[in-house]
This record gives sequence, structure tokens and C-alpha cells, in this order.
Amino acid sequence: MTALSLKGVNKSFGAVQVLKDINIDVEEGEFVVFVGPSGCGKSTLLRIIAGLEGPSSGTVSIDGTEVTRAAPSKRGIAMVFQSYALYPHLNVRGNMSLALKQEKQKKEIIEQRISKAARMLNLESYLDRYPSELSGGQRQRVAIGRAIVREPKLFLFDEPLSNLDAALRMNTRIEIANLHKQLSTSMVYVTHDQTEAMTLADKIVVLKDGLVEQIGSPMELYNDPCNQFVAGFLGAPSMNFLPASMINEGDNRTLGVRPEDLIIDDQGPLSVTVEHVEQLGGDTNLIVRSDDHQLTIRLFGQHNIKENAQIRLNYLSGKTFYFDADGSRV
Repeated sequence: MTALSLKGVNKSFGAVQVLKDINIDVEEGEFVVFVGPSGCGKSTLLRIIAGLEGPSSGTVSIDGTEVTRAAPSKRGIAMVFQSYALYPHLNVRGNMSLALKQEKQKKEIIEQRISKAARMLNLESYLDRYPSELSGGQRQRVAIGRAIVREPKLFLFDEPLSNLDAALRMNTRIEIANLHKQLSTSMVYVTHDQTEAMTLADKIVVLKDGLVEQIGSPMELYNDPCNQFVAGFLGAPSMNFLPASMINEGDNRTLGVRPEDLIIDDQGPLSVTVEHVEQLGGDTNLIVRSDDHQLTIRLFGQHNIKENAQIRLNYLSGKTFYFDADGSRV
């Protein structure tokens, strides 16, 4: 069953069109991530799903019912914001129970749902604490718990990890993934971080300038990008691009090759100078230059390669991508 369906959604602010004919289906139990650079329209799209913005045209349906003009409270959704949005005068229990009290749920139901969410999020010993007594990661878990207790048809996450440091982002990302497995509820998650998109999603929607560039599983998009933008946006470090003529004489297309698919080869076709070496322990990244083109090579393990060294590169067979002048895959 389709949990969320967007058909022909457009959105303009004055003369500026920020969403252009968006068509997306989210299936029941699916984790879908909207990803793209700042200004691509992903947060506006999430606000339209939530009912916080209205589309200029098109329809929004949740669980088979059109809700395009319905109020947020009538949509069966729960939203987790980037800013936590906790009430400072309420403790954890109070923040998690507030929406249920407003819905006039029975006291025993409220307690059951709070207890269940607290167990899932390891918040049982924090229920009597106030937001000021919690860390950033704990506050975000409370915000997620507040969404869980509502037992929504659809969870919406608006860049929920962007205020956390690197270690907490990873830990909370794992918690959200485990939460999805336990709840089996459809989730739509907005981020500009391609690592979050790749590690969390069943399906990724890549947006740019208000348009859907490509939809697919993380590995489908990584291994078979439809254009140069998608190829460069997904992957860390990102894909290298250079004129194919630097390797294949007479070829005027753009060649794309991922950092892990470049290899050091004394007989390779491309001569480069090492500009910088990143020793990461398990991996080594080399930042190299050939003429005006900077490339990144990702090597497994530790390598004693010095800056300013001259090396030659080759690429793994079958691991290259070609793009025409407008960025389309060829």
C-alpha cells in the first residue's frame, strides 16, 4: 500500500518556482530520504507534506486519502525538527505526553505509549529531567519520542542531526535506523548530507533546483547515476571529473571515476602531482593535480607517499562513467 503519494506538486513564491512537477510515491514501511544541496526545495517539499505550506498545484495523499488542503493535525503525521522544539518548562515526560493530552487520550494509554517510547530510545531514567538538563543527543531522542507516542501513519524528519557533533550524528543515525526496523512505519527524511542518505534510505530522492533528478535505492544511484550531478553528489569523497581527452585522445566527453577506482600504475595514462596526503589510518586519501584538474584517490590501508611526488594513474576496468556537455550520462 502507498503511504504517501505526491502528484504533480508545484510550488512558487511570487515569481520564483521552487518545486517543479514533483511525483513521488512512498510505500508502506519504506524509509525515503530527500537529499540535495541547500535551496533545492527539499524542506519546502517536506513542509507541503506536513501541511505547513500549501502547494501551488498538485495533490498530496497520505494512506490513500487526499490531504492537500487538510490541516497538519488531520494528516496522521508526526514531525521531528532540526531544532528539537522542546518546551523548556516541561520535563521529558511532559514533552512526550503533551500532544496526547491535547488529543484527550486516556491516562493509561498515555503512560503505555511513553513507557514504550522511553524503552526504545533509552530514556527511561530521564523522564523527570528538563531539556536544560539533557545533552543535544538526548534532546533529539526526546523529540523523536514525542513523535513516536502519537503512533502516526507517517514520520517526517527535517534534518534532525545537523545540530549534533560527528560522533552523536553517527550514534543517532543508527538509533533512527533501528527505530525504523522496530516500528515498520513509513518515514520521510530530509538532509543535505549524502552519508545520511546512503546509510538510512530504502529509497533516495535526489533534488536539484526544484526538480527530481533521480529516484532509486542507494546502490542504484551510486552505481548507475543518470547524470553528472547525481554522480558527483553521492559518494564521499565525491566522484572525480576530468576531460576524457586527457586519457582517450580525441574524446570530448567528461570522464567520471570514483576515488576508490583510481589506482597507482607506473604505466598508467595520466601523470599527476601529489598535492596533499590524508592519512586516515584504515584509508589514505591522495589529493593530486593534473594541469588544472584536481582529483582524489582513495587507497585502502596506509601508504608512505610524499607531497609533490610524481605518480601515474590508471582506473579499474568497467568503473568509469561518461557525460556529455549538458551533464547527461552517455
